[in-house]
Amino acid sequence: MTFFKVENLSISFGGLEALKDISFEVKKGEIFAIIGPNGAGKTTLFNCINGIYTPDKGRVIFKDQEIQGKKPDRIARLGIARTFQNIELFSHMSTMENLMLGRHTKMRAGLFRGAFMWGKRSFAGREEIQHREKVEEIIDLLDLQSVRNKMVGSLPYGTQKLVELGRALALEPELLLLDEPCAGMNSEEKQDTIFWIKDIQDELGVTILLIEHDMKMVMDISERILAINFGSPITEGSPEEVQRHPEVLKAYLGEEESLGTAA
Repeated sequence: MTFFKVENLSISFGGLEALKDISFEVKKGEIFAIIGPNGAGKTTLFNCINGIYTPDKGRVIFKDQEIQGKKPDRIARLGIARTFQNIELFSHMSTMENLMLGRHTKMRAGLFRGAFMWGKRSFAGREEIQHREKVEEIIDLLDLQSVRNKMVGSLPYGTQKLVELGRALALEPELLLLDEPCAGMNSEEKQDTIFWIKDIQDELGVTILLIEHDMKMVMDISERILAINFGSPITEGSPEEVQRHPEVLKAYLGEEESLGTAA
């Protein structure tokens, strides 16, 4: 079975080719990174994968099923969750409430049953307990106990990024798309994020597709990397192979020197 695969994906906006024949395959259980300079098309690629954009051509295959062109909520129900480059949380709601929102595709009670939630034994009441138990597992995994009931808008930036990660995990995804999870973080927060990502892979068995500008983090955590520039693929391979590729070095630095110094 093909777990996740992109084949010859292309999309244009007003005559500008944002992606041109992008192809790669992600194996179940691995951490696969996509790198490239600003404007390379990385977030556009994620938008095509999770249904925000419909590609002009090409295929996106998840567990042997073509998903390109499907709406984001349907793709989420299939088991693909995403975080965003810019934090997309409800700042006036608590950490627990934001994480509970990540359970929406799992909820079956509906408006009528929810309106008549009389006690813990009602259908909606029992379902609420089950969802809260799942969210508590995520809170424990990400060490968010101290901010469980705090308004998200009052939390430090790094903690908000962690809450957004937790909300994506609340969907119980098989494939997790992380769009620059370390953006704006200090070195300590970045190290913590690397720890959480490895925990998610090891303990939950979640496959991770990652976009990140911090090259040291990418090289440390990724099993394979795809480098793109101007919407086109440059090379794909192990971190060691990619960081030595002359076109990758040129795209990032304008000259041939080690990416290890560019972190």
